[in-house]
Amino acid sequence: MAQDAVPSNKANSYHANGAALGAASQGRHDLSSDTGDGSRQAFIAPRLLKTPNLEHNPDSYEDLKDLEYPSAMYSAMERHLPPEFLSASRNNKLAVLQQVLARYRPNGERARIQKHREYRERIRGCYKPFHTELYTLDPERFFVQSFRDAIKDGTLEGFKRIMKEPSPGLYTFDMLQPSICAKLLEEVEYFERWAVECSIKIMRPNTMNKYGAVLDDIGMEGMLDQLMSKFLSPMASKLFNEVGGASLDSHHGFVVEYSMDRDLELGFHVDDSEVTLNVCLGKEFTGGDLFFRGVRCDKHVNGEVHPEEIFEYPHVPGRAILHAGRHRHGAKAITSGQRTNLILWCRSSVFRELKKYQSEFSGWCGECHARKKDRRRHLSADPKRSVAN
Repeated sequence: MAQDAVPSNKANSYHANGAALGAASQGRHDLSSDTGDGSRQAFIAPRLLKTPNLEHNPDSYEDLKDLEYPSAMYSAMERHLPPEFLSASRNNKLAVLQQVLARYRPNGERARIQKHREYRERIRGCYKPFHTELYTLDPERFFVQSFRDAIKDGTLEGFKRIMKEPSPGLYTFDMLQPSICAKLLEEVEYFERWAVECSIKIMRPNTMNKYGAVLDDIGMEGMLDQLMSKFLSPMASKLFNEVGGASLDSHHGFVVEYSMDRDLELGFHVDDSEVTLNVCLGKEFTGGDLFFRGVRCDKHVNGEVHPEEIFEYPHVPGRAILHAGRHRHGAKAITSGQRTNLILWCRSSVFRELKKYQSEFSGWCGECHARKKDRRRHLSADPKRSVAN
């Protein structure tokens, strides 16, 4: 869910991933799994290692249909298991990872996940896409030439050639072809009409938006996963490494809709993501600018705004803005027309687990940074205190 700029313990099926990993890493728990001969093999849930074993080739879990979390998450977590676990069979590693997650799942989470799975299966079993070409990512058809060239180059310099950074940590660039924007709009409108005709209540993207749809639910999960892993991750690893951009392993993709008779604006909040992609699809509209107010950790999410953090961003169809999920923001009221945006929340289960061990001041939080500078200034002014500390 989108999170108001207020610390909260609530979690959805995606946010629970980080909470579960973090809690599990605080201790060790006896686990066991079937060995295939009726006996059981005992395990102890390990504390995940801070540094992944990049030489280890993790198992793929994509062929398993009943996983509660994205298959990529299990592969990513596997790289952080201690060496003694890496030689276990896939079934045994899966048992360890599932038990770690299940033990710390919020109350009622299993029932909610099951309800959502049934909803998604019902849609995918009946819904016939309007534009089938949207469900497979073809770079030449989807992206403008400048974006494709930057991805092919793959360097920070190449990315920055197509980007503007109008405010620290906010990157804007042309991304989607006009034809793809138009087809995505048509697909969402077609799906919404179909849902009404079939008496299916659409599950909305988050608790703050009353209109829009989750694209993963209608069959675009594979396309969006490819968008994240092959096109956004190379950028995020260089631009947002401090906040998990180098280890993105799951996503939540959706569209939001604003008009005079729908959502008008969006309150001040942070996203349930490490990195967020926001692309305007159209249509014609006035107003509705995004406003940003600095990156914050959980502790300082309601902290004051520094003048240099204030920035407003006007939407342009086809143009993307990429920012940290913890970059506080909101949307001003639309004043005419209709605006629809594609949002992709990119998440890192590893980063969420490692956040549990961060020092007193995080390097990416604007308020932590200001307080750290303030402490250094006081220590410099008081040499005796500096020596004592």
